[in-house]
Amino acid sequence: MNSALIPNMMTFLNLTLGVMSLIKGVQGDYATAGLFILSAGMVDRYDGRIARALGAESPLGKELDSLSDMVSFGVAPAILAYFMFNLHELGLMGLLPVILFPIAGAYRLARFNSCDFDGVFTGIPITLAGCLLAMLALLLRNNVELRSLVVIMMIALAYLEVSTIKFKKF
Repeated sequence: MNSALIPNMMTFLNLTLGVMSLIKGVQGDYATAGLFILSAGMVDRYDGRIARALGAESPLGKELDSLSDMVSFGVAPAILAYFMFNLHELGLMGLLPVILFPIAGAYRLARFNSCDFDGVFTGIPITLAGCLLAMLALLLRNNVELRSLVVIMMIALAYLEVSTIKFKKF
C-alpha cells in the first residue's frame, strides 16, 4: 500500500468537511457548518504528523493540504459569517471582510509553502484563524446585532495571518 494514501485521505477528509460546511452554511444550518470547520481543524492537525511518521511527506501532499485548508479555513468560515450574521446588509463593509479573510489566508499559505519551516510561524496559521472564526460564530449564534464584532474579528484575524508577528509552533 502506498504510504501517502493515509495522509492524503485525511487531507481529502479535511476538504470534504470544508465543502460540507459551505453547503450547510448556505442552507442556514450554521451550527453544523461551524462544527464541520472545527472537525476539519482536528483532521488537519494530524495529516502532516501522520505523513511525517510514515515517511510520506511530498510536495504534492503539501500543496493538497494548502488547497484543502483554503477551503476549510478560509472560504468556509467567511461564508458562514456572511450568511449567519447577514453581512450583506452592511453593503461593502460586510463584503470586505468576507473577501479579505480568504485572501489573507491564501497569502499566508503561499508564504508558508515558499519558505523552509523552522518551527516558528510568521503570522497565525489559517487553520487557527478559521477555527477561531467558526468558534466565534458558534458562540454568537442568534446574535445578529453583534455582527460588527464579527466584522472586526475577521479583519483582525486576516491581518494577523499576513503579519510578520512570530508564533512558535505548539
